[in-house]
Amino acid sequence: MHRCPFHAIKIVTIPDELNRDVTHQYSLNSFRLYSLPELNRGKVTALLGQNGMGKSTTLKILAGILVPNFGNYDEKASREEVVDRFATSIMGDYFRGLYDGTKKAVLKDQNVDLIPKVVAGTIGEILKKNDPQGKFDDITSMLNMGSSLSKDVKSCSGGELQRFAIATALLREGDIYLFDEMSSYLDVAERIRVAGIIQKLSREKTVMVVEHDLALMDWMADSVHVVYGQTGTYGIISEQRTSNKAINSFLEGYLREENVRIRSYSIDFHEKSDRRVSTGVEVASWTDMEKTLGDFHLKINNGLIRSSEVIGVLGRNALGKSSFAKILAGVSEPDSGNLSRTLKISYKPQYISTDFDDSVFSLLSQALKERMQSGMVKNEIIHPLEIENLYDLNVQDLSGGELQRVSIALTLSMDADLYILDEPSAHLDSAYRMSAARIIKRVMENNRKSAFVIDHDVYFIDLISDALIVFDGNPGISGESNGPLSMKDGMNRFLKGAGVTFRRDAVTRRPRINKTDSRLDRAQRESGNYYYSE
Repeated sequence: MHRCPFHAIKIVTIPDELNRDVTHQYSLNSFRLYSLPELNRGKVTALLGQNGMGKSTTLKILAGILVPNFGNYDEKASREEVVDRFATSIMGDYFRGLYDGTKKAVLKDQNVDLIPKVVAGTIGEILKKNDPQGKFDDITSMLNMGSSLSKDVKSCSGGELQRFAIATALLREGDIYLFDEMSSYLDVAERIRVAGIIQKLSREKTVMVVEHDLALMDWMADSVHVVYGQTGTYGIISEQRTSNKAINSFLEGYLREENVRIRSYSIDFHEKSDRRVSTGVEVASWTDMEKTLGDFHLKINNGLIRSSEVIGVLGRNALGKSSFAKILAGVSEPDSGNLSRTLKISYKPQYISTDFDDSVFSLLSQALKERMQSGMVKNEIIHPLEIENLYDLNVQDLSGGELQRVSIALTLSMDADLYILDEPSAHLDSAYRMSAARIIKRVMENNRKSAFVIDHDVYFIDLISDALIVFDGNPGISGESNGPLSMKDGMNRFLKGAGVTFRRDAVTRRPRINKTDSRLDRAQRESGNYYYSE
């Protein structure tokens, strides 16, 4: 079959009946969105699916920014037609109120990285200018923003920008609140805090969220719509399910009610041992180390890592996890203590540079050289992460998720003994997070290599880790490492500090956050077993 090279054109077969239900189409043979979700006052509704399938487009439609054209892309979209199309459903009243001005929607955009490019000043100054209801003190207190208010937005961390964006949305008066990816850059404790605020908001307002942290979505959302299709080509929004059923269907890769397979494989979780078990040889060790960075003091307790072992690193923001990674990688030196560094190290930092001004293929070819032709690299890393589809794109034009995938692929493809990945799940959607976790784990096991992985997504850490290092301390002032510890001991220590308990799902064995003060939550806290009740 003659096809356009370089993946410039996608030829996709779409079920015929869906062609009569196009909600929005951008242009001829371009992306199409099928159906819309239902929003219910008093509940948190969520969208779950891969990037490039219309979730952000859906939020723009629900916010009134984009008027759906029902496939008539060459004509001006009509608000009257939208109201007529949905007249017999809940969404008819929704759009009628949105378009006549009796309802107001507030959208929190996903691209918090762009905030410094569009606003100037300190966080406190900007928020006070956008506080018509006088809720500044309450909102900033709930989000624990006290130490950030005097900081200029241009010098803020990703977590500070995320809380700033959430605060800006909460300060605005609205009837409908739409949150697009609210957990990026936030640690687990901050994610739970924000989710609690959104749950409280939903009791009075209509709320929808797009979220890739499945544990957080499960805990926060009352109902979930799974979005499936083909990235950049079309997206279909399924009927709403309870959060538990939706996430289990997503992990299985099969929507039973629609009889649709959305993925060729399932994502499986397994019980972890109470002890740290590894038969590999020691590949690296370190004595007690200390490092002072300005007013911040980091203490690293002694430890070691063995071959074929993945050590997950957990802890709140600003406790020194990235500083520890830089010491291990040789980017910086400790003030005291020793680290064995005779091994080869491949390091992916937290913030990825985009200085390379050429194609993804050129970047990988120059960095990997002959390893680009390795069967292991192609079959275990490049192909599963779908990097071939990005080969002809300029590195500087990549989205956050695409850049993260390329960076993970580049790091894992290097010839090294120890791989250090700092927040590899950032910017990745749920499917790619789970896929990246499987790839990292498989590469380490098949090649008898070792890895340190720093992340805030508990699902991600649970999938890949054999042991944990947990950081405690006072954010921005002092931090101390503990471990490596067994998964159970490490998770118990970490979750006690975060103030949450987890259980295993009866069907998928995935981690699930217990509802605060529920019977199981109280029982696990009393027993000191924060990581599963078995």
